[in-house]
Amino acid sequence: MQRAWEKVGKADSSEEKSRKRRLRVCVATCNRADYSKLAPIMFGIKAHPEDFELEVVVLGSHLIDDYGNTFRMIEQDDFDIGSKLHTIVRGEDEAAMVESVGLALVKLPDVLQRLQPDVLLVHGDRFDALALATAAALMNVRILHLEGGEVSGTIDDSIRHAISKLAHYHACCTRSAERHLIAMCEDHSRILLAGCPSYDKLLTAHHRDDYKDIIRSWLGEDVKELDYIVALQHPVTTDIKNSIKIYELMLDALISFNKPTLILFPNIDAGSKEMVRVMRKKGIERHPNFRAVKHVPFEQFIQLVSHAGCMIGNSSCGVREAGAFGTPVINLGTRQTGRETGENVLHVRDADTQNKIYHALELQFGKRYPCSKIYGDGNAVPRILKFLQTIDLDEPLQKTFCFPVVKDCNSQDIDHILETQSALAVDLGGTNLRVAVVSMKGKIVKKYIQPNPSTYEDRIQLILKMCSDAAVDAAVSLNCRVFGVGVSTGGRVNPHDGVILHSTKLIQEWSSVDIRTPISDTLHLPVWVDNDGNCAALAEKKFGQGRGVENFVTVITGTGIGGGIIQQGELVHGSTYCAAELGHIMVSLDGPECSCGSRGCIEAFASGSALQREAKRLHDEDDLLMEGMSLKNEEPVSAIHLVEASHRGNGKAEAILRTAGTALGVGIINILHTVNPSLVVLSGVLANFYENPVKNIIQQRALSSAHSIRVVTSDLEEPALLGAASMVLDYTTRRTY
Repeated sequence: MQRAWEKVGKADSSEEKSRKRRLRVCVATCNRADYSKLAPIMFGIKAHPEDFELEVVVLGSHLIDDYGNTFRMIEQDDFDIGSKLHTIVRGEDEAAMVESVGLALVKLPDVLQRLQPDVLLVHGDRFDALALATAAALMNVRILHLEGGEVSGTIDDSIRHAISKLAHYHACCTRSAERHLIAMCEDHSRILLAGCPSYDKLLTAHHRDDYKDIIRSWLGEDVKELDYIVALQHPVTTDIKNSIKIYELMLDALISFNKPTLILFPNIDAGSKEMVRVMRKKGIERHPNFRAVKHVPFEQFIQLVSHAGCMIGNSSCGVREAGAFGTPVINLGTRQTGRETGENVLHVRDADTQNKIYHALELQFGKRYPCSKIYGDGNAVPRILKFLQTIDLDEPLQKTFCFPVVKDCNSQDIDHILETQSALAVDLGGTNLRVAVVSMKGKIVKKYIQPNPSTYEDRIQLILKMCSDAAVDAAVSLNCRVFGVGVSTGGRVNPHDGVILHSTKLIQEWSSVDIRTPISDTLHLPVWVDNDGNCAALAEKKFGQGRGVENFVTVITGTGIGGGIIQQGELVHGSTYCAAELGHIMVSLDGPECSCGSRGCIEAFASGSALQREAKRLHDEDDLLMEGMSLKNEEPVSAIHLVEASHRGNGKAEAILRTAGTALGVGIINILHTVNPSLVVLSGVLANFYENPVKNIIQQRALSSAHSIRVVTSDLEEPALLGAASMVLDYTTRRTY
């Protein structure tokens, strides 16, 4: 018993001695972004001189004039900078990044040997941070890594996880990040779920009274809150060419959107020089709507983001900090793939067209979302300081790895429960109204059909009821998560406003109709609307013969003739939304009258209604039915009877179909000579019949350069529904993806 008490007494004495010794903490900061996370910890350490001794090392882009010489803000915060290391090799390409890591590794040993820190704080996933962690690990300095365990979408993932393997201690932001670190065999007792340190500042600082002055100082006197955009886009080092293309498309969309925009220069990663060239080529620095800046102090940046109408780009600030304010965010490309995000973030995964980005701006700008605290509750710094105080410097320095049996996650997050990502598709035809639940892979999970009412009021009520019932079915019975609603309808459509401008004669009381608003208000889902021909082209692009084809044309051969044109991967709408009215290409000056009021259109020769008209004429003249053919009681004469009569040797039927095929072929030749696609997709009930006649006419009458253009038949059974669904699925958003 006496020996036990002596042991306890020695332990107490040892603990008291340890508490009296100040922990020497070295904080190394590389750029403006990581300083916003490290500064709150540095202030906390400085406020406890009895427990900690702070050393500050500055390196990386902090010391580069082109990036604002941001080390000065560290000095303005009254921190003594112990060492300034110029570690960046200019060039802004992959080789320069590697050389910068090497230069940092050459310079860091002298600094660490002189400072002799007990613990080095390293943040995040930058290449500079990898150099810091490597040097400290090899020099037997304990490392506390901030924000490890997270998942994004670039080389940053590899760097972040490499730093985590070198680090001895971890302060992570989310429960998922903690689980990832445990799965990476890190010791659970050395992992602190702290939250993001920047949240300690932003959750209290964004309510400043002078926010209007800050907005005016950065964007101009006339700019109001919620009426401007903050843009911040960085290169993706594993896909530089594509990230530069996305950056250019973003700038084009912002110019077209015509709202005041504060745009920050990209970081120093490979590809940033090319992005700056794009920005200057477009005259962004001189454009009256833009303010291009290299750096904004974090406290002011918080104000600008929290009061913005929208934030756009691929910065982690958009998926992390902006959620604390409910600011709408458009996340472009793959740089943040895998990040946990709040509902304020709209992901544009394949930001391959200006139109997609512009449409995302229309959806997000000016909205407000519930504040999200995924990344912190404002108490990260006290937790981290307490964690630092528990570090036992007498413990062996060599870290050990744990190899637990990783159990399946039992998360109740809605994204895990609802496995099938899907869209509601609506097809408004002249006879029927159809609604379908369509999965991400283009499978029609369930379809609902009702006769299309003849009046506007009845039609709207039926659409809302069918959509509501389908949405409930999808969630409760079909194990689907519905992301939005796509509507396909006949006539001329303004897809940007969701308005049907002019309908076809088959659908009465359906002109100047805002279809988007009532559906969106009822279902609380985003809604897309387009012409049925355009939807057929979109269906081919996503699910059919047009997959991977940059330029193609879809021609629908049904009751009428329609279609859609895809150029450079983007649907062509035209200045007044009547592009691709392919059925009304004139192929004869004195042909039959068309439903549009003109004469000689393709539709007047080759549509199902035109063939039915000719079949009725032959039948009335008793020249239609051949041996073996008959009409049942009250069976209407249709185009099918005309085709059957032709197959049975009816010369007049053959002549009519030959003329129809020629008219369609000549019309398609006009399309080939105008937009020069690489593919023509024939869709609709008459597609199989017209494929060979069209190919023959092209070979006979088209320019020789058009002979090699492929003509194929669609293999999609429901192009209108699938195309309507594709408008939704191309803009699919999730908290984590």
